[in-house]
Amino acid sequence: MIDHVSVGVRDLDRAARFYEAALAPLGLSRLVTRPRTVGFGKAYPEFWINLRAGMAEVTPESGVHICLRAKATADVDAFHAAAPGAGGRSDGAPGLRPHDRVKYYAAFVIDRDGNRIEAVTFPRDEAG
Repeated sequence: MIDHVSVGVRDLDRAARFYEAALAPLGLSRLVTRPRTVGFGKAYPEFWINLRAGMAEVTPESGVHICLRAKATADVDAFHAAAPGAGGRSDGAPGLRPHDRVKYYAAFVIDRDGNRIEAVTFPRDEAG
């Protein structure tokens, strides 16, 4: 349904370094670099950061976040662990989040511009 997503950032180089570190555990790498945009993906750029030098920090009240699929819980853990060293911060430690219809394992980080990014995987239980 969705081909790609993008987020605005105030400093493209700084944000690119953050996303290179945070997205690597999910198997995403920098595929495209242009003067005002950088695209990340596996074979095709599916996640973009776009320079918006004058934008205000995204507020938590915006309700916007982007969720990226991980292959395993270890990848979610590595995504979350990479964020602080790359200039981001935690917005929810890795863990199992059971809900009525599905249980999933996820972690949330926030980049320096306030963009909220989640990594998620759906582990099988012992009976599954």
